[in-house]
Amino acid sequence: MADRSAGDGRTAGTATGAAAGAESTTEIGRRVLRLRTERGFTQRQLAEPAYTAAYVSTLEAGKVRPSEAALRHLADRLGVSYEELTTGRSPRDATRLRAAVTDARRALATGAAEDAAELFAEVRDEAERLGFAEERGAALLGLGDCALETGELTVARDHFEAVERLLAGEPLPRRIPAIRGRAVAHLLAGELRYSCYLLESAIDELNASGLHDPYALLLLYTAAIAPYMDMGAHARAVRAAELALALAPSVDDPGLIARMHRGVARTLIAEGRTAEADASLAKAQELYEQLRIHTDLAHCHWMRGYVHAQDGNLERAERELRTARDMLASKRAALFTVQVEVELADVLRRRGRTADAEALLLPLLVRTPAEGAADAPGEPDDAADEVGLTADRGAVHAGGAHRLLGLIADERGDAEAAEEHYCAALSLLERTGAAGDLADLCRLLGDLLRREGRLEAAMDAYRTGLGHRAAPGTTTLGPAPAEPPM
Repeated sequence: MADRSAGDGRTAGTATGAAAGAESTTEIGRRVLRLRTERGFTQRQLAEPAYTAAYVSTLEAGKVRPSEAALRHLADRLGVSYEELTTGRSPRDATRLRAAVTDARRALATGAAEDAAELFAEVRDEAERLGFAEERGAALLGLGDCALETGELTVARDHFEAVERLLAGEPLPRRIPAIRGRAVAHLLAGELRYSCYLLESAIDELNASGLHDPYALLLLYTAAIAPYMDMGAHARAVRAAELALALAPSVDDPGLIARMHRGVARTLIAEGRTAEADASLAKAQELYEQLRIHTDLAHCHWMRGYVHAQDGNLERAERELRTARDMLASKRAALFTVQVEVELADVLRRRGRTADAEALLLPLLVRTPAEGAADAPGEPDDAADEVGLTADRGAVHAGGAHRLLGLIADERGDAEAAEEHYCAALSLLERTGAAGDLADLCRLLGDLLRREGRLEAAMDAYRTGLGHRAAPGTTTLGPAPAEPPM
């Protein structure tokens, strides 16, 4: 039974291959006929001196499978490459599409993601029509990056998954940018553990297969720093930063090196090395300015604002965060813009401007794409360019916004509102696994309940916080990924 099944499978495969060969012969014949007619050749002129007009006629009718030698002769007479004659894909078309991808990348770096997405979509459609898989994959990757910037996380994941399917037969390093993009989309959605899983699995697969591609590994280690930090797995974040720094000299990509410096700065901040963190961000900022990559440059201002806030320099922190927010808003990077606004609100509260902080935070938790659909006919859809923070879109920052609103309510003596916001933050953050934030939040909630005389509830909150603090991601993440030979 098993042997017969295997034999049937081979027979089916042979039949399919023969059908594909016949189709290829027919297509080549049609292509030869079209090119010959366009150039005004007779069949005899095309055939001479090596072949006959009758051979060309039979070939054009799809009744003969031409040899490689015949195809090379015909390609030379027709003035096209052998590849173009056999596949219909012109090297000129490939070059033109690659240039279009570069133009779209430049548009994404310097302008609005929606405008860049239109350019990427045009490349994707034409590449699909012409059968150019590599250029189609590059366009889909660009569409995924555009969707990340606009906060359309499900759309972004769909594009990155399409790239992985398209390149399924290619070596793993070719698929790493798409895997990294998918991991970032899950991170922004608040799915920290799954983001880590994707990145660590890819690192393990690269190292286990001996594909120690420096660019791919640097991309993965740099991307892993953020979810590690958010989960409280600081040791892993530091090690990922160390490996990224060791790999950097082997990579000739200023944009990726700048992104690496940005990620390393997060680990330096966690260790209290704020001066070194700011120096690392300054290197990244210089590279982004040279490359004119506006979104990533805005992220540098954002991170430098965070560094100054950690260092207690609130005036400089506010200035950097406002710069970041304005840059991201001008590019209509909606999700990143509202995330910066949460951190700006924290600085404003610490500077004693609680009313300004509250006014900034409250709209962030109610703006959603669905509300944009409620605009009256004829009115501009302003909400379409704005993304609210929700459980599946910026969950960590949504929890941060509720935490800040709880602190503001607590400070003005509104215990009921404070508890409501703390509980909302707790619900959001428990889904993400952001251990450090959860522990701090449980402490705030426990302190509030204790002051209210609700000692048993306060003890429960403290115990929950201690549980999160005791397991900052190491047990939930499993063993650390294997390291490459350096």
